[in-house]
Amino acid sequence: MKLKIVTVHSLFLFIALFLSTLSQAAPALWSAEKNGVTSYLFGTVHVGDASMNGLPKNVKSAINRSKYTVVELDMSTLSPLDIQRKLASFVASTEVKPFQEALSQPVYKQLKSYFAKRGINIELFRGQPVWMVMLTIIQLEYQKAGYSEQFGIDKQVIAHAQRLNKVIKPLETFEQQLTMFNETAKMSDEMMEQTLSQMEDANTFIHDMITAWKTGDEARLNSYYHLSFDDTKYAQLAEQILLIERNHAWVESLAPAMTKEPHFIAVGALHLPLEHGLITLLKTKGFTIKRM
Repeated sequence: MKLKIVTVHSLFLFIALFLSTLSQAAPALWSAEKNGVTSYLFGTVHVGDASMNGLPKNVKSAINRSKYTVVELDMSTLSPLDIQRKLASFVASTEVKPFQEALSQPVYKQLKSYFAKRGINIELFRGQPVWMVMLTIIQLEYQKAGYSEQFGIDKQVIAHAQRLNKVIKPLETFEQQLTMFNETAKMSDEMMEQTLSQMEDANTFIHDMITAWKTGDEARLNSYYHLSFDDTKYAQLAEQILLIERNHAWVESLAPAMTKEPHFIAVGALHLPLEHGLITLLKTKGFTIKRM
């Protein structure tokens, strides 16, 4: 169960990385000002390596200047037992088919082959929903590439804010995120096929995307976004559920509060750019956005 708990939270690196210039050589931080109140937007990744230990000074300063620290989900409020119970309760209550029934035989064979090549018995996952198996695959590949949640940027943001006794505002609950994953699994075969395809050269693209985040290279990050969210039906479903709907809901909630008190908003890097990103949506609400 421990691996399951870790993988649920780790999907957001996968999402965030599928999304400026190299010369800036630093993760992008943005200011958002309206009515004389300045808040901050920071695109994060949810896992990292030792070189990512320690937040940049400008990020720490922005947290210091803000009254609230906003994150997608604050897992520090849940004990491992709480997470295990919530996860088990959700899986039981949704009555979703286990992956061995939800997947077609050709895709099931692909999945079995993937695990066999890594010396893993597919029977270890019997009874799990497709989305949970997918998260396990992603977690395995990040671990293989040398990245872990220990150095995740979100985790470091929360820890710094807690040291300063800042109020932490989570945008979503654990149950909401589980529901979201479950919704994307409506197209089980397509979900698993795309995941397995992307994992064929996982080590290369993971390192490349992490480097793009480290250097604030938005063009490279956005190219991964377009490669991931193409015109296939599954990609369009995932984009709608994982990004578009969430971004619009977050802005509706955050915009009024940001005109009254400064907020430091740390969410996956994918949520900031492009047409439905927080930067564009906040601009439509009258905020002046500047890269710092």
